[in-house]
Amino acid sequence: MKIAFIGLGNMGSPMAANLLKAGCEVTVFDIDPTHTKALESQGATAARSLEEAVAGVDTVVTMLPAGQHVRAVYLGDHQGGSGLLKMIAPGTFLIDSSTIDPDSARIVAAEADKLGFEFVDAPVSGGVAGAQAGTLTFIVGGSDSAFEKARSVLQHMGKNIFHAGKAGDGQMAKICNNLMLGILMSGTCEALSLGIDNGLDPKVLSDIMMQSSGRNWALELYNPCPGIMASVPSSNDYKPGFMTKLMLKDLGLGLEAATRSQSAIPMGMLARNLYAFHNAAGHDQQDFSSLFQFYRKKNQ
Repeated sequence: MKIAFIGLGNMGSPMAANLLKAGCEVTVFDIDPTHTKALESQGATAARSLEEAVAGVDTVVTMLPAGQHVRAVYLGDHQGGSGLLKMIAPGTFLIDSSTIDPDSARIVAAEADKLGFEFVDAPVSGGVAGAQAGTLTFIVGGSDSAFEKARSVLQHMGKNIFHAGKAGDGQMAKICNNLMLGILMSGTCEALSLGIDNGLDPKVLSDIMMQSSGRNWALELYNPCPGIMASVPSSNDYKPGFMTKLMLKDLGLGLEAATRSQSAIPMGMLARNLYAFHNAAGHDQQDFSSLFQFYRKKNQ
């Protein structure tokens, strides 16, 4: 299997590395050449351009920051050039694992279909740790046949692969998931901080809530209070991980979706505003669990 992997950030790099471990021939491209060099040392072929990266491959996987980047790479105006839909050979299969707005995914899918290419949106859940371990959850939008093709590639990078529905539905499901994640992380930080303010040991409180009705993913796998879990960002100065600016972006996507459907998301809006304040205070590069610091400012 010959794969081009475009976009080698905190998530893309370990995902591409797992494709290499699975025995795939992987050509990598990123606008930052230092990222391609790191993958080259693991056996990847480093491309100097987007056109060079997609030449002669069976599948293209993209992992990009936002909808405008995905549209530019696939449709054109990427660094002033044409999009990869005009560069790839007939039969090339397309997977976008970025987290973007559903409309951008649908636009790219429609343009790909016009040219005879199959495309799926396949955003991921599981964070950097999941990307490194190859245990990501992929949420796929596309036709039944495209989903089956995608599964043969995604299984090398993930543990759970879901078919959410048609093109764009993978993105919508991911937006709903991250809306919930932002809300529950905000609540977990708030509850732990309240306990500390009233004399409770955060480790003891976490253990109590883990066995009670407040149990959630953040408490179980990603505790935001430093020193409680050894292998999470909170115990490593909130890095690496899923950056606060990306959580803010995803909560913004949720707000946009709610506006279009006239859905009420009061908790999501509150979480979005909390992350906006935290982001503006200079924590945009830290892991999103660093919101705990927002609640502890008065004690710092």
